[in-house]
Amino acid sequence: MLTETIKNFVGRLFSSPARGPERLKPEKHGIDRRNVSRHAIKVCEVLNQAGYDAYIVGGAVRDLIVGLEPKDFDVATNATPNQIRPLFRRARIIGKRFQLVHVVFGPEIIETSTFRAPASEDQETDEHGRILRDNQFGTNAEDAARRDFTLNALYYNPLTEEVVDYHHGVADLKKKVVRMIGDPETRYREDPVRMLRAVRFASKLNATIDPASLAPIKPMAHLIENVPASRLFDELIKLLTCGHAMDCLQQLRALGLHRHLLPFIDTLLNDADDRKFLELALERTDVRVRAGKTISPGFLFAALLWRMVDKRWKQGIFDGEPPMQALVTAADVVVDDQSGRLAIQKRFQGDMREIWFMQPRFERATPKAIWRMIEHPRFRAAVDFLQLRAASHEIDSVQAQWWMDLANADPEDRAALIDQYQVRNRNEGGAASRSRRRRRPRRNPAGAAAKVH
Repeated sequence: MLTETIKNFVGRLFSSPARGPERLKPEKHGIDRRNVSRHAIKVCEVLNQAGYDAYIVGGAVRDLIVGLEPKDFDVATNATPNQIRPLFRRARIIGKRFQLVHVVFGPEIIETSTFRAPASEDQETDEHGRILRDNQFGTNAEDAARRDFTLNALYYNPLTEEVVDYHHGVADLKKKVVRMIGDPETRYREDPVRMLRAVRFASKLNATIDPASLAPIKPMAHLIENVPASRLFDELIKLLTCGHAMDCLQQLRALGLHRHLLPFIDTLLNDADDRKFLELALERTDVRVRAGKTISPGFLFAALLWRMVDKRWKQGIFDGEPPMQALVTAADVVVDDQSGRLAIQKRFQGDMREIWFMQPRFERATPKAIWRMIEHPRFRAAVDFLQLRAASHEIDSVQAQWWMDLANADPEDRAALIDQYQVRNRNEGGAASRSRRRRRPRRNPAGAAAKVH
């Protein structure tokens, strides 16, 4: 315990700025205030008018500096949760480990937290050093020292348009370096998820992890097992939807983190066909992320687990199970095998199964069945999944394109497409039927006498 305390003290000592924070003007940090959420600005204004300091912090500041569009905006202040809540019409205090306030503006939530004090021996931790409860409030400088990486310890004041930088985070951003604040080993023990975050930031920003911050990750990767599965699932979604999913998986694998998060990735990456399907799925996910489109976790995990489901499905059919029952069994086995580690929520599991179970229905559907499929809430997702299977040469691309045309068609055009589908199938079926009925003409036996009339 004494060793950990000394490490923590030394880490804070050498990570703390000697001359106070840098205060960077717009020409130095490059943030355009017009790209900042007006609701986040409003929260800062209200807190400032009430006599408190308030800054937009963390990932939003980081992304604005590098020219990315932030997914959300957080605010940090010296006001406590009980002082923040009465200032806003729609605000609620949440959290046990870290208590904070959600200020609600329609669909946008501005997460507002109080500056944190340094880690202390009084904090509740588990046997591995992971912090379980922490509601000790502190100063702005102390809060900056508590943040994980230098590029996340940035505070933007939308009223003065200054960035307050305690740990040279802007310089690290420009150098594309992901650097831990304080002693990396101690900080990873406090929260092992930081190892996953280091990988995500490095991939997202096309950056490198600082050698001192990188070195402890591989030997400490096993600590991921101590993190609640639900929190790991949330972090995994962030990794796979950062716009550089395949690079994240490669780095996780290189550092040994995948064994405690996605152990089946080894099998997929070592098989050429499985790897191709995975790369296609993640590439298409990255394209959607970069285009600002939403990502369905159900679809994403349907793609990640599909190759295992498909192999079990085919094995079930080979063993004599009816095709649909074999698919249901395969899905149940694969999801059950992975649910202990992944903790996929029930609603996402339902989405996955619906996408999978619609795949056989695309093979030979009647017009009546097609109309029913169109009304299914997962129809479009299932068609997109069919396209993915066609791109990896699992199924006929012409058939997959017809379903995509149907999904994209206006309602009035769908009837004509379905009629064409029916005619094509009738012709193909008729030709096949005639071929089966066609018989070779009977020939007279050799030497038989001609019939005399």
